[in-house]
Amino acid sequence: MIEYPELAIATNTKHQQLAAMNNLRISIYEDNRKYRESLEFTILMAEGFDLYGSYADTRHLLDRILENNPDVVLMDINIPGINGIEAVLEIKKRFPHIQVCMQTVFEEDDKIFASLCAGASGYILKNTAAEKILQAIREVADGGAFFTPSIAQKVLTNFQLRHKAAEFIELSDREKEILKWLVDGLSYKMIADKVNLSFHTIHTHLRNIYEKLHVNSKGEAISKALKQKLI
Repeated sequence: MIEYPELAIATNTKHQQLAAMNNLRISIYEDNRKYRESLEFTILMAEGFDLYGSYADTRHLLDRILENNPDVVLMDINIPGINGIEAVLEIKKRFPHIQVCMQTVFEEDDKIFASLCAGASGYILKNTAAEKILQAIREVADGGAFFTPSIAQKVLTNFQLRHKAAEFIELSDREKEILKWLVDGLSYKMIADKVNLSFHTIHTHLRNIYEKLHVNSKGEAISKALKQKLI
């Protein structure tokens, strides 16, 4: 059997190049040297990841992002230069396709939600295990979001506090019909004529509608019908 070592080397090199093209490009912004070096080691030793830039500050941020074209940026919140939250805003404004995962020792609610509002897709604590950091990078790169458990709980709690449970309102077909005519500006008597029911029956239907909508007046009923898109 004839062997072609040069062809084998060339083929292997080609495979390596193709694999590298599919690797996730990661940039790091972290001022703590020891932790930054730990992140660098984690990225360099992991399959499917390439390190494109590691910095101790956010100076020349946009130039560095443009040069490195990362898929995911690991960003410290309290970093010299513009802080991490401002950095996320700048990155997402100019490069909306780039995902940013915040890293911090802090669990303060204001920093968490400021980061998310700025455009961050993940928020992890610096004591997070290396495999979880890699998982976070993969998930945000795929368009998802990632939070360490304690952060996820804060986000969920905040959401529950700020948003009341969706109100479920079930009206019968007849009640929807009557409510529609009410929204259209018809009087009770005119509605009775439209649907061929007595004034007393219309009044009973409207009383039931008001109870289901938790309102006390015609104006409130119309307003809620429009807001809730009940008709």
